[in-house]
Amino acid sequence: MSFWRNQKIRGWLYQLAALLLVVLCVAILADNTLENMRTRGIQSGFGFLLQPAGFDISESLFGFESTQPYWKAFLTGLGNTLKVALIGIILTTILGVLLGVGRFSQNILIRGLCLMYVEIFRNIPLLLQLLMWYLLLVEFLPTAREADPFLGMFLTKTGLTLPWFGDMPVKAGFGIKGGINVSPEFLALLLGLVIYTASYIAEIVRSGIASVSRGQHEAALALGLSRGQAMRLIQLPQALRVIIPPLTNQYLNLTKNSSLAVAVGYPDLVSIANTSINQTGRAVECIAVIMAVYLTLSLLTSVLMNAYNRRAAIKER
Repeated sequence: MSFWRNQKIRGWLYQLAALLLVVLCVAILADNTLENMRTRGIQSGFGFLLQPAGFDISESLFGFESTQPYWKAFLTGLGNTLKVALIGIILTTILGVLLGVGRFSQNILIRGLCLMYVEIFRNIPLLLQLLMWYLLLVEFLPTAREADPFLGMFLTKTGLTLPWFGDMPVKAGFGIKGGINVSPEFLALLLGLVIYTASYIAEIVRSGIASVSRGQHEAALALGLSRGQAMRLIQLPQALRVIIPPLTNQYLNLTKNSSLAVAVGYPDLVSIANTSINQTGRAVECIAVIMAVYLTLSLLTSVLMNAYNRRAAIKER
């Protein structure tokens, strides 16, 4: 057959065969699992998502009550996961770029501090860092009654209270009234994720800048640009084609590492799924929901970053 001689067609056929084999294996595994569950009298199915959850969630973007169904509880957990992931990606990008650029500073102290930061936080397990930040926040910070404001903010054992659209926080009795409060659980998770991931992004940025020919920097200085301008206008834009692919992996890692929130009591998707498993016994279904959500988030992040990578890539004319 002539079409079989086409290498591209053969490649597609091989991929299709591999996909069908994977689908068949998954179908057999799912059928065996369901049969074993029926044999042991274990209930299955996603119908429990419509039942009242029966538990409260300490943090929610849109509010949640125990009488609301499980699917809203999962949605609340997803919202909390997205909140820490999006804020974390923004902050870790800023910090990582600053640290990476700092490795090229002429000031030996700045270079040394940036190197020390990377080597320390990159080599301490993330879980330990999360526990460390949480301990510092809930044990060593002052109570709301003892705290003093700093730039209109209060940092206490109950979290960080910030001004919110003109609503200034003030001390009132044993607590703080007004503003918006960020819980210590959220702060510990955010600090841990940002500080840990930034150490990897710093190395990615450093290697990207180092990949740009030294002559580019010298040419920029010869044209009268300052070192800062040469870095911002010449070196960093060219380094993006090297930086973006591994940077995407770090964004994915940060999002997936947010599942460690259960260690500090932050009610993310995984934490709420664990509670749901304990109450309903639907372990397979809850884990399937978690897997589907993280897979979707990872694919969306990859699509967006790949699109940006295509825009930033150098195009030969």
